[in-house]
Amino acid sequence: MTDNTEAPLRRNPVAPASPPTSPEAPRDTWPAVWKGFRMRCPNCGNGPLLRGYLKVRDHCPVCREPYHHHRADDGPAYLTILVVGHVMAPALHIGFVVWRPDPLILLTVLSIGAIAMSLYLLPRLKGAVVGFQWARRMHGFAQAPTA
Repeated sequence: MTDNTEAPLRRNPVAPASPPTSPEAPRDTWPAVWKGFRMRCPNCGNGPLLRGYLKVRDHCPVCREPYHHHRADDGPAYLTILVVGHVMAPALHIGFVVWRPDPLILLTVLSIGAIAMSLYLLPRLKGAVVGFQWARRMHGFAQAPTA
């Protein structure tokens, strides 16, 4: 007798591999925002979203999703200011009350922290805004890809 433990598993030939997706199928918002925050394509999650520090690519090199019509504008900068301000204000208060450092030292430490935090968050929040726009089909993302 022959042992069939090495036989490959077969799929049902009648059932489709995946359901067809329509151009207006709903997109999950939070996974797209998270992929954008990681500076990845909100569609496939593999391709890089940014070409430089803040320059968004025209399209994804992996899945060819177009990005040229995004409108992030000043949103990422406002979000960065909001987050950094809400972190640094309590840090200023706590640092001054607990340790009572020299004002110049406190200014230096908090300035370096604010600059580092801003430089870290700005491209990630830009990616998150582009991912949000993609998920909500805003500013031309609703159109079917032409590739």
